[in-house]
Amino acid sequence: MTTTQTNHPEAALPASLTPARLARLATLVAAGARAQRVTTTSPYAGTPLADLPVSTPEDVEDAFARARAAQACWAATPVAERKRIMLRFHDLVLQRQEEALDLMQAESGKTRRDAFLEVSDIAITARYYARSARGLLSPKRRRGAIPVLTHTTELRHPKGVVTVISPWNYPLSMAAGDAIPALMAGNAVVQKPDTQTALTALWALALMREAGLPTDVWQMAVGRGSSIGDALMAGGDYMMFTGSTASGRQIARGAGERLIGASLELGGKNAMVVLADADIDKAAAGAVVACFPSAGQLCVSIERLYVADEIHDAFVTAFVKRTRALRLGAAYDFSVDMGSLTTPSQLDTVTLHVDDAVSKGANVLAGGNARPDLGPLFYEPTILTDVTPQMRLFDHETFGPVVSIYRYRSVDEAVAMANATPYGLNASVWGRNGARARRVARRLHAGTVNVNEAFAAAWGSIDAPMGGMGDSGIGRRHGAEGLLKYTEAQTVAHQRLQGFSPPRGIDHEQWARILTRGFRTLRALGVR
Repeated sequence: MTTTQTNHPEAALPASLTPARLARLATLVAAGARAQRVTTTSPYAGTPLADLPVSTPEDVEDAFARARAAQACWAATPVAERKRIMLRFHDLVLQRQEEALDLMQAESGKTRRDAFLEVSDIAITARYYARSARGLLSPKRRRGAIPVLTHTTELRHPKGVVTVISPWNYPLSMAAGDAIPALMAGNAVVQKPDTQTALTALWALALMREAGLPTDVWQMAVGRGSSIGDALMAGGDYMMFTGSTASGRQIARGAGERLIGASLELGGKNAMVVLADADIDKAAAGAVVACFPSAGQLCVSIERLYVADEIHDAFVTAFVKRTRALRLGAAYDFSVDMGSLTTPSQLDTVTLHVDDAVSKGANVLAGGNARPDLGPLFYEPTILTDVTPQMRLFDHETFGPVVSIYRYRSVDEAVAMANATPYGLNASVWGRNGARARRVARRLHAGTVNVNEAFAAAWGSIDAPMGGMGDSGIGRRHGAEGLLKYTEAQTVAHQRLQGFSPPRGIDHEQWARILTRGFRTLRALGVR
């Protein structure tokens, strides 16, 4: 394993993250002047990073009150003006990306290349919804009950105030990415980013306000779900949550009780299928990208690899070689391939899963060790074989740089094994014959499936929906649904001249015969 030492200046905070700048971001938290404080820690070095105020339930209630007051004016703002603000935000994100990259690395421990993917994602998302919102929200003529006589229009109204709860692993993509379509639809947003990566979310909030968003339309609270979760549920008109399946079930119950909508992206145990005709070198390189981005702390990263028997040994050799060559370390530049885990609890989970598997007979082909010599939360990218159902990582999400490899003898067997999970978030299929690979992809139980790619092709196809099946959640982000879920559909039907009641001089029996003939005529003419 090639490493870059982190007990050198590389682990120190970059010059852009001055105490004054971090303190200014902290002032954007929806919290009182005498709020309690919480200190976050930099994963690279385990040293204090930020001092943040903690929101109380009363602070959250106040944020919702201010958001609701501001939302009416924001909803009345022409879509063209919302578009102008969003495109200005797009430009600011690109112009000031170095600040965001430094923040994301300092808070999450990821590499700069992984952080840049988030900058790219938010630029794409902001541009897409800025330029798509008008068409998605404009009134739509719908076919009326009676041709010509019924004028029917579908309208879209904002939900009101949307609650967004975003995770720590992709702090810019998950925070801003879910707020953007909600805002473009005319909603206000009250958001709780994870405390560990709140600075990145607050940075996005600051840029959005600089772009012209009215102050109270997007607000952020910081605190534990056990403290402010009830207030977040009680105040919103829609819930957008990304996190664990267990937490998602709780939120779904709360949303159901309140009869409000919810979109939940939850856990995954994502599979990659390498077909017998796959290009071995390309598939091995793709597997590295699929398994170890952000140290495996990515909802759509791969934790299970299924390889055709005919190429299994050659693929494993190539994959192990590439994995062992990864440069592991801390650096605020593009010089390393994999960074640190983000929290001690993630390190504990990864260590537990690997140690449990090894103790029960799994073989380690690469990695398998924590690296405290590099920093407190580093763990080597790890490849395991001979993983069995008795091992915890067989079917539990690890959410770290760990992948298990399995051999299969037929495509049917590969599909069955890949689908043998309650999760269904993302999958990947590799093969030279694209048509055949796509046929396999359609058989996989996953909301997104990438062919000859890890996850970026489907995720980056922003015009298409993205989300999970089964225990991986409900609802979709991206595409038309990613914005329209934040709206209420209203049908306005104007009946002209003659309705469904019989005209004067015709009784109901005669009218029924007339309508029946009319329906049969419409059927014959092919009218829907």
